[in-house]
Amino acid sequence: ANYLSKFSKAPVICKLVGRKVLDGVGQPALEVEIYCTVKNYEKRICSAVMSSHSQIHENALPDTTDTNETEINETVNTALEWVNESLNTMLRDVEPIDQCKVDEMLGEYFTKKVEEKIEIQKPEEKEEASLAFTSCSPSTTTLPGKKKAEKTGKKVAVAEGTIPPAEPTESVLRGSLAIGATSLAVAKAGAAVSRTPLYLHIALLKRNQDSPKEMTLPLPMVTLLNCEKSSPAKLKLVKEVMLIPPVQLSLKQGIERVLDIQKEVMRLLESPGKAPSPQQADSKKARNTGKKAPPQTLKRISHLGCLITGWDNLEQLLLLMQTACNNIGLNLGTDMYLAMNCAAHELMDYAKGKYEIFTGRLKSPDEMVDMYVELINRFPFIIALIDPLRKEDRQQWNKICWALGSKCYLIAEDAATNISKLKIDQNINLPTCSGVVLKYINQTKVSDLIELTGLLDGQRQITILGSPDGESSDDSLVDLAVGLGARFIKLGGLSRGERVTKYNRLLAIEEELAKNRTLR
Repeated sequence: ANYLSKFSKAPVICKLVGRKVLDGVGQPALEVEIYCTVKNYEKRICSAVMSSHSQIHENALPDTTDTNETEINETVNTALEWVNESLNTMLRDVEPIDQCKVDEMLGEYFTKKVEEKIEIQKPEEKEEASLAFTSCSPSTTTLPGKKKAEKTGKKVAVAEGTIPPAEPTESVLRGSLAIGATSLAVAKAGAAVSRTPLYLHIALLKRNQDSPKEMTLPLPMVTLLNCEKSSPAKLKLVKEVMLIPPVQLSLKQGIERVLDIQKEVMRLLESPGKAPSPQQADSKKARNTGKKAPPQTLKRISHLGCLITGWDNLEQLLLLMQTACNNIGLNLGTDMYLAMNCAAHELMDYAKGKYEIFTGRLKSPDEMVDMYVELINRFPFIIALIDPLRKEDRQQWNKICWALGSKCYLIAEDAATNISKLKIDQNINLPTCSGVVLKYINQTKVSDLIELTGLLDGQRQITILGSPDGESSDDSLVDLAVGLGARFIKLGGLSRGERVTKYNRLLAIEEELAKNRTLR
């Protein structure tokens, strides 16, 4: 029976089923199930879940957030229509192992949808859309304290004369989620019918079916602290503090070491008088009743799966990290490294043309470069800075790369949001940098990631695969990172099921590669 089964017809897609599910933060997400005809029987092969990526800043006004939630609902509903109607018919009888053909069909369908949207726009709307794309106004996201400055066109124009204006936010076609989710689901189906792990299937697609003799695992960037920029604390420069284990450790050893540091950091934050956060200090002053106020830091876990904290200065934060490592016999810079996500595009005060790194303290783009140079020279254990500047400040990106390129990775994340445009022209919206954080969102297809990572490899730029803000329990991102040969993977913290699931998958792949003796 096994011998004769080799001569049976290859499995083909017979049905796509889309359904609305919830992601890790309770927002609607899209699940796509793939059914194939296998030896004349309909069989469910796999499914892929994809969340809608939100680009709303964490300190956006409530009206903006409500509008975004409505938009997420509508885009998931539109994506469901695409999957259950058009894509279900279009991909019928296509072999799931033919990823290039599937992605080409999905790309043509998406292009057709974009053209349809343009055609049904009224002349006035066309003119408004044209003006929006050529406008030099900053992002439409409304930030507290900056509403007036954004509305007053004259003042902004005068202040922005010294800095490059913000590029307009890329418009996302409603329903585009269906393209990315379907492409990923087909890749998983192709791996299943080929009886190969997804990471190996992706590696074969990237290498034109040439099986790799050895495979490397991406180093995890584990988020330890999420620093609120809208908190009462003064520090706004840092959004995330991440730990990177040294390469000589196995992944399992690295994760265990990160957990040890995390436990010690929590102990220090809980212990009065050792490393109090600004919120704890304020609470103690306000009450002064002899009772210990519960530490504010440990009350909340971020959607990134880590502690939410607030600080008055950067030295206070870095001292906590050094103390925690020293207490358990580790040295920052040899036994563990730090990375910081600055998210500088959220710091710009367009009315003044400067970055607000502390409450009331502003710095020009050139002053930011000098500050980072001094920071890395003082704290050489910081080996990666993500979005230290806006993508528009290309001149300053050149300066910081020249000054620090040999000392730490300078990573662009905000500039690499639209993968499909980066694939067409890898220089668009991409300043000089060490590498980029790629996120599998919206109309991104598996073939897009394969082609783009090939371009980045050719330019000797590192690839980091990052999880979107709204994350599901689908662990396919890990297989994509391993198969594409990414240098790092950015999954968030070691809390929340949707985050930990991916770390567990990474550990399982390490065990499998070690068992097969293909782990480099």
